[in-house]
Amino acid sequence: MTTTDTATGIAAAVAAGRLTATAAVEAALARIATRDPDLNAFTDVTAARARARAAAIDADRAAGKAAGPLAGVPFAVKNLFDVEGLPTRAGSKINQERPPASRDGALVRRLEAAGAVLVGALNMGEYAYDFTGENAHDGPSRNPHDPERMTGGSSGGSGGALAAGMVPLTLGSDTNGSIRVPSAFCGTFGLKPTFGRLSRAGSFPFVASFDHLGPLARSVADLAVAYDAMQGEDPDDPWQAPRPPEPVGDAIAKGTTGLRIAVAGGYFARGGEPDCFAAVARAAEAVGASRTVEIPEAARARAAAFITSASEAAGLHLDRLRERPGDYDPAVRDRLIAGTTIPAAWVHRAHRFRRWYRERVLALFDEVDVILAPCTPCRALRIGQATMQLDGVTVPARPNIGVFTQPISFIGLPVVAVPVRVGGGLPLAVQVIAAPWREDLALRVAGAIEAAGIGAAPVAG
Repeated sequence: MTTTDTATGIAAAVAAGRLTATAAVEAALARIATRDPDLNAFTDVTAARARARAAAIDADRAAGKAAGPLAGVPFAVKNLFDVEGLPTRAGSKINQERPPASRDGALVRRLEAAGAVLVGALNMGEYAYDFTGENAHDGPSRNPHDPERMTGGSSGGSGGALAAGMVPLTLGSDTNGSIRVPSAFCGTFGLKPTFGRLSRAGSFPFVASFDHLGPLARSVADLAVAYDAMQGEDPDDPWQAPRPPEPVGDAIAKGTTGLRIAVAGGYFARGGEPDCFAAVARAAEAVGASRTVEIPEAARARAAAFITSASEAAGLHLDRLRERPGDYDPAVRDRLIAGTTIPAAWVHRAHRFRRWYRERVLALFDEVDVILAPCTPCRALRIGQATMQLDGVTVPARPNIGVFTQPISFIGLPVVAVPVRVGGGLPLAVQVIAAPWREDLALRVAGAIEAAGIGAAPVAG
């Protein structure tokens, strides 16, 4: 991987005058034209907009204006982000009929304010209710490591476009694991920030009480610079926590000195393929993890996450389900319909449990700073694969890919997904989990794992 394969490398080259934003964007558009027909990561390519934006950046540089921290960096976003001039698809057939967005979503605007250049919108699972990256309307996004394999979802195009070298930075969303699963299956880095940290204004919701937006990238440094560019309060997002920006760009260099790093045991040490746990052990050795902790009632947390997801999503889609049931992916439609039948008492109990569970998990961070856990229970499955093995039992694949991610996002903890190489074959990843608002600690540990040289490199562009 060369310096111009990463967002920070491109921005440094543009700032130094070694590369123009136009050249960076043209290279990305050429790679998209070459690779995307086989991988189906993009649903829209905004070439004219990207060229105009790149030309404006180059004109500013020629006039002596300072370059932003992401100057000239091509990026693309999951198509549930508003992009001016495009309908916000959210992976659906129904939303394609909506009027085009009148302005970009908040995080798109913030990245472009930092100098990045939007080149398109990315394929995703319908309405983000997906762990596979398979879309019934736009076709599946395909894994660059093996096009017969899933990218993971629901931010499937975000992982695939990045791993294929089409762009060095993408945005996704994560409710139950939709940034972390594609990161694991495609061998990229992904950051799910603390719930409420980044604005969700200008994005199509899935489960309002635990939707997150965040970046995927080809290095930890790229995650950090993108995350810093997107921080800041936004009055247009009623769910955002009112906290000032807390930059993390300098945190990675601090390494792991003084950090108390643990490995999640119990629930997070069983049920997956052996290599998934070997990846955690390898990461733990690299960063000197000194103990094991057990996250209490993680299985029950996953069940409560299922109940909350299904009931909230069903409420959002109720009118569409009544009026246009045939225009949904049947697998998504049936789960949404099932969500309408969940008794209110179950939902109430799930929320009560959620508060209890959050308190118990947060108490662990009195003893440790960061917890390592597997990201997925398997490597990327084959496209169309309906079942998988968990603990020797055949289970449906689609809902069970997120067995290790759901109990974490359910309570909004910040997590970095870090690729870790074990043997040959397809990528694996580890979750680096920290207490709320401590993205800096998760990124420090993620950076140390990356620096140890044990990660799976993204596919060359």
